[in-house]
Amino acid sequence: MPTLLLVRHGRSTANTAGTLAGWTPGVDLDDTGRAQAAALAGRLAAIPLVQAVSSPLERCRQTLEPLLAVRPELGPPAEDERLGECHYGEWTGRPLAELAKEPLWRTVQDHAAAAAFPGGESLRELSHRTVSAVREWNAKIAASHGEDAVWVACSHGDVIKAVVADALGLHLDHFQRISVEPCSVTAIRYTPQRPFVLRMGDTGDLSSLAPKSSADPATPAGDAVVGGTA
Repeated sequence: MPTLLLVRHGRSTANTAGTLAGWTPGVDLDDTGRAQAAALAGRLAAIPLVQAVSSPLERCRQTLEPLLAVRPELGPPAEDERLGECHYGEWTGRPLAELAKEPLWRTVQDHAAAAAFPGGESLRELSHRTVSAVREWNAKIAASHGEDAVWVACSHGDVIKAVVADALGLHLDHFQRISVEPCSVTAIRYTPQRPFVLRMGDTGDLSSLAPKSSADPATPAGDAVVGGTA
């Protein structure tokens, strides 16, 4: 089955300010984030990509721009709202330091499956929509491009952590144990038996993820997990 490269967007102005951006419009990459996005194109240069998918939010589309500039065959990325950020409701736009004092904060950190944001969605709902989106795209790409295809999707931290938790068979309560830095790449290869997490929060070289036609299709090449740091 195809390999998914999940990219977290580069560092944004909200990351720098320490606020919870959510779906707030006009949150762009900062200078560091733009540099990270420019470097991403080189990190993926050795990997043949067949499809680009993006959250509709600006910071994700901006992260993919340098890659698409040198890979015009990918065309404009397909946008999928299901890969958009969590709907944080009344928490949107508030400083993280302030939110950390809310009683709900501890639930989000320690018992995510029970967490629902006032006026927004629950983390269970986030997990359901994002995992469903990834698996649907994967099946579609397998049908149109074959089992060894590699595709890239740019999304958000909580989205990626939810998808990784599903791939690892972790209960959603444990998804805060997963760390994905801005512009890191998490690679997941889905097979009929189980998903394989090939990279997690990787900010380095990715050339070993290029498909190897002679490899055993049941065992993806480079299946060691490389963890990133926050």
